[in-house]
Amino acid sequence: MEPDKVSAATKAAKSLAKAGSLPNRAYVTFLAGDGDYWKGVGCIVREIVPDDQGQNKFAWAYYAINYSNLRMWEYVEHNKMVYLDADVQVFENIDNLFDLPNGYFYAEMDCFCEVWPEQCPDKVKWPQELGSEPQYYFNAGVFVFEPSFSTYADLLKTLEVTPPTAYAEQDLLNMVFKDIYMPILPNYNFLVAMLWRHPEEIELDKVKVVHYCASGSKPWKYTGKEENMDREDIKMIVKNWWDIYDDETLDFERNKDGLVVDEHTEVETVGFMASLPEAGVIHYIAAPTAA
Repeated sequence: MEPDKVSAATKAAKSLAKAGSLPNRAYVTFLAGDGDYWKGVGCIVREIVPDDQGQNKFAWAYYAINYSNLRMWEYVEHNKMVYLDADVQVFENIDNLFDLPNGYFYAEMDCFCEVWPEQCPDKVKWPQELGSEPQYYFNAGVFVFEPSFSTYADLLKTLEVTPPTAYAEQDLLNMVFKDIYMPILPNYNFLVAMLWRHPEEIELDKVKVVHYCASGSKPWKYTGKEENMDREDIKMIVKNWWDIYDDETLDFERNKDGLVVDEHTEVETVGFMASLPEAGVIHYIAAPTAA
């Protein structure tokens, strides 16, 4: 990724704030656990009761609580939302995702092997207990969806009769939305592992969103000791994350009417402050530690 991606993140942050202020669209993420994913988060907070399916059936223990993501379909005050995993960093404007045609579920394919027949050793395998395999398997770290009570009800009904599988809600979403799934470009959800799985297909200078989903790649826990983590390209994208986190110019400044993003842009915050926890207090929901 080019160094100017970091400066471009300033515009991306303002874009996210602007989109989130519009009544019919918003970015959303899900946070749980003992604080692993809380660094740098500024948002409207909604506490929910987690849906924990048990930890012993999943590829990673913390996947157990991920079914709580389904609650996002209840946010019907928004016509369209873009979900971002908490270990995602946006480096360029992605507001155009809101302009995608309605009626579809948009996400990136989990691996280039979804298109080309050669197999990765650790490619996600479709659980046979979920029935027929979708044409393409997507990664649920970034996706575009339309909140709906009826869709939420359908998701819950399907969950009740579907056994938990290794990739938890990601498998469930692939099953439910396989008929309306539409792929988005990999630069909207760049999976770090693609650097060594399919390096020939990667164009880092075009990446808009980095998903630090590979084991050992979380910037706030990075040591460089895990497998593949001593690569120079990994070190660079980890540094880019920290450059943004440490950039005080991206901090929101409070005034009597709202949050000043910069001298020209202000985000309306009617009801915003009231929705936040008491100053200095974060209410954690117990969950397994994130990888």
